[in-house]
Amino acid sequence: MEKLIKHAHGNRANAVIFCTLLLFASIRGFASCNAVSSSKANDADTSVTALIQQYLVPGKEPMLYYPNSVKRFYEANGYQAAWVSRQGDTKQTWEAMMLLDCVLQYGLSHEDYHPKALLYDPLHTMIEEPGKISNSKKARFDILLTDALITFINNLHYGKLNPWYAAEKIDGDMSLPFHAESVLMNARRQPDITNAIVSVQPRSKQYLAMQDRMRLLKGQYQEDCYAVPDSEVHKIAINMERLRWADIGGNGYIQVNIPSYTLKFYQPDTVYEFKVVVGKTSAPTPTLNSEITYFTTSPEWKIPQKIFVNEILPKALKNADYIENSHFAIYDKSGNYITPDRTSLLTVKRNPQLYYARQSSGCDNALGQLVFRFANVYDIYLHDTPEKQLFNREERAFSHSCIRVENAQHLAELMLKRGGDSGKIATLTKAMKNHLTKNISFSNPVSIKITYLTCEVKEGSVYNYKDIYDLDKSLEMALYSAPQTLTMQ
Repeated sequence: MEKLIKHAHGNRANAVIFCTLLLFASIRGFASCNAVSSSKANDADTSVTALIQQYLVPGKEPMLYYPNSVKRFYEANGYQAAWVSRQGDTKQTWEAMMLLDCVLQYGLSHEDYHPKALLYDPLHTMIEEPGKISNSKKARFDILLTDALITFINNLHYGKLNPWYAAEKIDGDMSLPFHAESVLMNARRQPDITNAIVSVQPRSKQYLAMQDRMRLLKGQYQEDCYAVPDSEVHKIAINMERLRWADIGGNGYIQVNIPSYTLKFYQPDTVYEFKVVVGKTSAPTPTLNSEITYFTTSPEWKIPQKIFVNEILPKALKNADYIENSHFAIYDKSGNYITPDRTSLLTVKRNPQLYYARQSSGCDNALGQLVFRFANVYDIYLHDTPEKQLFNREERAFSHSCIRVENAQHLAELMLKRGGDSGKIATLTKAMKNHLTKNISFSNPVSIKITYLTCEVKEGSVYNYKDIYDLDKSLEMALYSAPQTLTMQ
């Protein structure tokens, strides 16, 4: 047994948690005990099949999380019982039950998987002494176990509280590329149903590191009576949930993580990291997934000097918020950004010919020399900034939702090289040197993921970041306190 436990914790590829191995050691004989005659078993299975079909008629089925998915599962299976039939592989039934017992190791809650209905005692009786339990109870148990597993699969893949994929959308939208009932049907054909199910999780290194840590906290450490604070467990769990939403994977993508104030450009063989400034608490940067399709050099409009002197300066001196609210930025002739406080504005007024103004079309008033464009409903973007000194600060939440990146030209060059557009680097350099406004497109758009991760696991250690928008508590309450919505057709 000791070898089994060690194997369970050391084999990430299998993702087989050690409580499942304990199961194998304790129930190995269940599948073959108490044989029942073939004719009686077939009669019982036929009755259960009819009842399952009857229960899945709209309006008559038990309260389910994913009723449409459950119905599609049984339709493909001829409405036969998947878990309680003596003719089936009951080893998979016990594995499925134990997998639901171990959901805490995936940062999920037992309460979301019909725990009051899916009990071991009645299941033992259904398998060992089927005549002692009615076929209606068998049909109901089978349906609820299917629904629990489909829910678990969806929670692992999409997340429980995905803001873009609500349960109703997942359950009803057949145009989606991922369907839990298909995964479950395929898993039942595999020699290792557990591995087939948990393989739907995100495969990014960030997520796998959190999963390994969670498996230790809620698996080995717990069995070894090692005290683990709930706060650490919950912190990792809510960030695993966020990574399920982010759909991170593959090579050649950009991830901006708001709480760590970092941008990472992932390449097949390396990761480039840049400091960023994100939205202040009154104008938070949103999380999103998109693609950067092009960037613009010298994106700001230079204000005619007469308008700057006769209109903008007088209004700015009367209203301290005018410059910022109108997306203006003031520079000296050397291109240095001027902070628009009253003292500086009075200095500008004395010698206006030494200064000029530019206006941006978006969320920040000073875009610097480059702005990276990607489609999103928030009208935000990634851009350069003349306020370079802000990158020296540890906490960098100063923008109006947009993301300011340090060394923007270097990032643009890396992106051009990644997409096979190295020939455009000369155009970029010339445009920036001569302050020319020019749009430069990528032959292959670069995926961008903006995340809100308040912790990371690196080499087994947890690194926490400040929850700058105070979002952790509400997500923790929703993940652990709010049950998923049960649905009836």
